[in-house]
Amino acid sequence: MRIVYLAAGAAGMYCGTCLHDNTLAAALSAAGEDVLLAPTYTPIRTDEDDVSQRRVLFGGINVFLQQLSPLFRFLPPILNRALDSPKLLGGLSRLNFSIDAAKLGALTVSVLRGEEGRQRKELDKLVDWLAHDVKPDLVHLSNAMLSGMARPISRRLDVPVLCSLTGEDIFLEKLRPPYREQARDVLRRRARDISGFVALNRYYADYMAEYMAIDAGRIEVIPHGLNLAGHGTRTAGAGTRPFAIGYLARICHDKGLHQLVEAFKLLKDDRSLPPLTLNVAGYVGAADRKYLQGVRTRVREWGLERDFEYVGEVDRPGKIAFLQSLDIMCLPTVYRESKGISVLESLANAVPVVVPAHGAFPEVIDDTGGGLLFPPGDTAALARTLRQLVVDPAQAVELGRRGQQAIHARYTARRMAERTRALYHRTLTAYRKPNP
Repeated sequence: MRIVYLAAGAAGMYCGTCLHDNTLAAALSAAGEDVLLAPTYTPIRTDEDDVSQRRVLFGGINVFLQQLSPLFRFLPPILNRALDSPKLLGGLSRLNFSIDAAKLGALTVSVLRGEEGRQRKELDKLVDWLAHDVKPDLVHLSNAMLSGMARPISRRLDVPVLCSLTGEDIFLEKLRPPYREQARDVLRRRARDISGFVALNRYYADYMAEYMAIDAGRIEVIPHGLNLAGHGTRTAGAGTRPFAIGYLARICHDKGLHQLVEAFKLLKDDRSLPPLTLNVAGYVGAADRKYLQGVRTRVREWGLERDFEYVGEVDRPGKIAFLQSLDIMCLPTVYRESKGISVLESLANAVPVVVPAHGAFPEVIDDTGGGLLFPPGDTAALARTLRQLVVDPAQAVELGRRGQQAIHARYTARRMAERTRALYHRTLTAYRKPNP
C-alpha cells in the first residue's frame, strides 16, 4: 500500500501537528508501509529525524500571492518553482510572515474551496504530481484546512482521502466576519468529499462531529503515540534544589503562561512553602514577543526574577533534559486543547501534570492517572492544585509513575502506527467494495 501524507508546515515553528505527522510517518515506515510525507505551505519542523520529502507542495508564497492578485496565477513555471524553494519557504518565520487568523479570512475561505478557489493552479500542480509521479493508494490530509484538496484528488486518482482533525476550530473561530461563517460553511460541504477522519481523542472527535456537521461514526480516535527513545525517569526530587514547576509549549496567550505566572506569584506569597522556581521553555514567534515581554515585566515587578527562567526554544535532547529537571509540568491553556502532546511527553518522563479540566485533558488524566485537573481560568484554583503537589512530593512522584506506565503501555508511536495502518486497510477495502 502506497500512502501519501500531506502535512501542513507551520512557517518555521515547532508545531504539535508537524510533530505528530512526522512521528506517525516514521512509525508507519518502520512497520513496513510505503509512506511519503509531503509538506504543504512550508517545510515542516520537528525535533526528531525529519522523514518528509524536501519538495514543498502548494507552497505558501504562491498560495498567498495568487490570493492577492490574478497576475500571480499566470507566472511561468520557472518562477513558480523558485517561489516554492524549501529554503525560501523555510525563511518565512524569519521574515515575520503572518499566520494571524484574523488577517487571513479571505485566503482561508479560498483555500477551503479547493478547485473553486483562487489557488486552483497550485492545487492542479499537486494533483498532477500525485497522479503522474507518486500514484498512491490512499492520501491522508494532516488537517481539515486542507479538505479542499480531497475532491480533486479522489476524482482524479480514484483513491480514498482521509483527514486528521487537529485543532482547526481554534484558527477558524478567530477569523473575522463574514469569513468565519463562510469558512465553516465551506468546511462542512467539503467534509462530504472525505472518506473518513482521525482525531487524537474522543473529546475532539465529538466536538468536530458537531462543528463540521458529520456523523461521529466517521471519526476514528487514535491517540498520539510517542517515540520514546531518550525519554526516561526524571531526576531525583526537590530535596537538594528548589521545587521546580515547569511549562513547555509555544509562548502565546492561548497556552496560558500568564495564568501560570499569576498562580506562581500566589505560591511565592505563601511563606510556608519550600523554595520554588518556575522554568519555561517553548517557541516564541514574532507576533508573541510582546506577550512574553509582558509576562517578564510582571515577574520583574513582583520581584521574582531570580525564581523565573525562560530557557527558550529547545531541541529534542534539550526538551527531554528540561522535562526531567521538573517536579511538575503545568499547561494552563485558555482554549480547549485538542492534542496536548507536551503533556504526554511530560508523563513519559514521570513528570506529573497540572492542567485545566477542559478539552482533551480530562480524558488524558482519566486514562493515565498522571496528574491533577483545575477549573479552567481559575488562577486561585490553579495555585491551590499546584500547592497540593508541592506540599506532598510523594503524591507528585506517584502521579508521575502512573503516568509513565500508561504512556509506555498505550501511547507509543508503534501502537499509533498499528491502529492507523489498520484504519488504512479498512478504508481501502470499503472504498474498493462494489456497490450492491
